[in-house]
Amino acid sequence: MIPSIGNLQNRLTSTDRKQIDKWLPGAIGNVERGLREGHYAQRLSPTAPVYLAAVIEYLTAKVLELAGNEAQNHGERNITPLLLDMAVHNDSLLSTLFDTTTISQVAPGGD
Repeated sequence: MIPSIGNLQNRLTSTDRKQIDKWLPGAIGNVERGLREGHYAQRLSPTAPVYLAAVIEYLTAKVLELAGNEAQNHGERNITPLLLDMAVHNDSLLSTLFDTTTISQVAPGGD
């Protein structure tokens, strides 16, 4: 069972960390390293990388779901950058979040 983020004390036990790592494999360590190396704060809560990894996973799943729906609506089998862009801009909350983000329409390495 995954411990609730709100119920965690100052420290995650090794058992809790292993359970969370099974839920979000590899993501927490990468997020924690990025937070530490980025020097965003002097101190870092043990729950911060767990929470941030969960938010990133949720946003990724949401964007991919909407892009998949756009692909299906347009009779496509693959999600293209154009469909990603359409999915983000057709959702009001994601459109606001990604307002200043450019999704490249050019495939890398494609001449």
